[in-house]
Amino acid sequence: MRLGIISGYSGRKMSIPIEAVKAAESMGYESIWTAEAYGSDAVTPAAWILAQTTKMKVGTAIMQMPARTPAMTAMTAMSLAELSGGRFIVGLGASGPQVVEGWHGVAYGKPVTRLKEYVKIMKDIFAREAPLTFEGSMYQMPYAGPGATGLGKPLKSILHCEEDIPIYAATITDAGVAAAAEVADGFFPVWMDPEKYSVFQPAVEKGLNAAEEKSLQQFDIAPFVTVVMGDNVEECMMPVRGNMALYIGGMGARDKNFYNDYCKRLGFEDEAVKIQDLYLAGRKDEAMAAVPAELIDACHLVGPAERIRERLQRWKQADANGIVSNMLLGCQQADALEVVASEML
Repeated sequence: MRLGIISGYSGRKMSIPIEAVKAAESMGYESIWTAEAYGSDAVTPAAWILAQTTKMKVGTAIMQMPARTPAMTAMTAMSLAELSGGRFIVGLGASGPQVVEGWHGVAYGKPVTRLKEYVKIMKDIFAREAPLTFEGSMYQMPYAGPGATGLGKPLKSILHCEEDIPIYAATITDAGVAAAAEVADGFFPVWMDPEKYSVFQPAVEKGLNAAEEKSLQQFDIAPFVTVVMGDNVEECMMPVRGNMALYIGGMGARDKNFYNDYCKRLGFEDEAVKIQDLYLAGRKDEAMAAVPAELIDACHLVGPAERIRERLQRWKQADANGIVSNMLLGCQQADALEVVASEML
């Protein structure tokens, strides 16, 4: 099992605990992943970490696709990959309409179509087999739409990137997972029950079949897993409850919340409805309390060290079954990271 760490994005102040990152690198953690919402960006901290580490890979989970053109993202990826000796990984996501249209001021559009076109363009740029041309429903190169001068010309990257640059996608919908399996190298489930790969399996197989000559061994499923170690299991669950209540209850409109739908698919339909009702009514503490302990325990690692080691056996089995071979941990405790590393590496 490969292990990574989720770095996340900043709050009011920007800081990176680089000594903790180096400590994780020395433990054998393979990767660390930066993020962005509408504060700190994902690329700057990725560059900062790459410059101060020697072995650890650095990925973005995620770079918001609508915030950058595919070419700009490809340029950034090639630059960081070359400077770091091939240690940069691209992680892409659609973000959400509130951020895309409210913060970036562009249309949210069709996220699945955007992902497929975006990755295709990036891979064409990486390959440098010909000057870039593309005719899609969301992207056209050269651009010839409203406001165009007509002077655009197909171009080929000046930079010859000789490093392999994997591309991952953040998605949980059937259509999004299928698209990721078809065009990307891996995907991030926001959470995952390692015993319920069946939730994703039909979509993954659909995408792999569309790609042709591509198997699950060539597609990395890398779920986010929160780790909170402590003597009291319920206390350890509290920060996870807050995060899951936010996503299941308030991340999107009542009739368009992908995380709420995902919770239902994991077997918690009644609970998903209750959490959303409470959250949207402003009763956030009650929404947190309504997050089932069984759901938290299925997708995350909480409690004393021995309990975490015991719960890790489920993930070992998923690795043995060829389903999950990469866990990305949300964890602020060095001793907890050591426990996981000692059990899994």
